[in-house]
Amino acid sequence: MTPAVQALMAANVGVYFLQMLVGPDMTGIFGLVPLRISKNLWLWQMVSYLFLHGSAMHLFFNLFALWMFGRVVEANWGAREFLKYYFITGLGAALLSVATSPFSPVPVIGASGAVYGLLVAFAMLYPDATIYLYFLIPMSARQLAILFGVIEFVSIPSSPGIARFAHLGGMITGFVYLRWWWKARIYGKHWLGEMWSSMKNAGASSALKRGKPRFRRPSRAEKKDDVTMEEVDHILDKILVKGIDSLTDREREIMRQYSSRHKG
Repeated sequence: MTPAVQALMAANVGVYFLQMLVGPDMTGIFGLVPLRISKNLWLWQMVSYLFLHGSAMHLFFNLFALWMFGRVVEANWGAREFLKYYFITGLGAALLSVATSPFSPVPVIGASGAVYGLLVAFAMLYPDATIYLYFLIPMSARQLAILFGVIEFVSIPSSPGIARFAHLGGMITGFVYLRWWWKARIYGKHWLGEMWSSMKNAGASSALKRGKPRFRRPSRAEKKDDVTMEEVDHILDKILVKGIDSLTDREREIMRQYSSRHKG
């Protein structure tokens, strides 16, 4: 159990028991009511609805999917990036729900939008991983994500009591975030790092030409083994953008030293 998934599961269970104590009023205040968003700007509902559920079975299936997909995604990204993605997909699910029925007084509740976003993330991380649908039918993660997306889209007219647009919103937001925005951010970070390195090198060369060499005191990490977190971050970004085969021998040696330092 990864820490962020554990915290989310505990929060969902705790809020469900609070719902049982408070009653329906809690759903009206903290569930996603499109009319309240568009008319009264109750914007907190676009996050709080993720922690409310309509029944124990509703809660169970969302927590099961959160555990199944979320712990793997968090293990890959870390808790901070995982939580950011979780709430971004939950927000995307809320936005699509409000956009498609802005004056609906019916509350939308549940973590399903964010959970469907996690399914997309898992499928993009491990597209060929085998998942047993209903514990019986083997499918790849990519096939499962596509199947669920098609089911949600086709079922929109026939199941008004289920927040199909929230599910689709979570999936679409997750796909766009991972396919374009995240990649663009990595490219941007990599480009800025390259530009900053070039500027530093140009400044050092200029100082040498003027006969004024520039010196700096090495950090503790550099004193220890000449491997800094700045270098490691730069190499990790390069791997994400260009692949591990793009590393030079020097960069591979840096990663080997870093791995040895943090072994265990």
